[in-house]
Amino acid sequence: MTETSTADDRSFRRETEQVVNEIAQELRTLDDGTSWFTGLSPARRQDVLQELAGYAMQAHITAADGRAGVARSGVKPTANPSVMICMDPPRYGFARLPADEHVKAFRVLVSVFAIADTRRRETYCKGTCGHSWHHLPTPAEEP
Repeated sequence: MTETSTADDRSFRRETEQVVNEIAQELRTLDDGTSWFTGLSPARRQDVLQELAGYAMQAHITAADGRAGVARSGVKPTANPSVMICMDPPRYGFARLPADEHVKAFRVLVSVFAIADTRRRETYCKGTCGHSWHHLPTPAEEP
């Protein structure tokens, strides 16, 4: 039983990575990603928020990224997730927010990640990147 759970968890993490990076690379809309997120169980939503906060940390988000991401997210700048991501340094306890804040947290986090990750793809990784998630096929390239 543990093996199935572990395999399911790995599969879910890959799905999360795919969805988040498709949003970041504008291969999927933020609204489509939000629909995917709202279809998850509350426990899975917390898993996604925790994973996504890790992606944001790895992308080395800045306070400026936070402000730009909040503006892109459609979430009010005074909402808890917006305030948390704009702090210097950002606060990452999004999975511990009340459940009614999870959709806002997802929208903020994925928007901020998209900004920071785009900057990294265009600077640090430009032409030399081996990260598979930076080279997602566009719908026209898929078999």
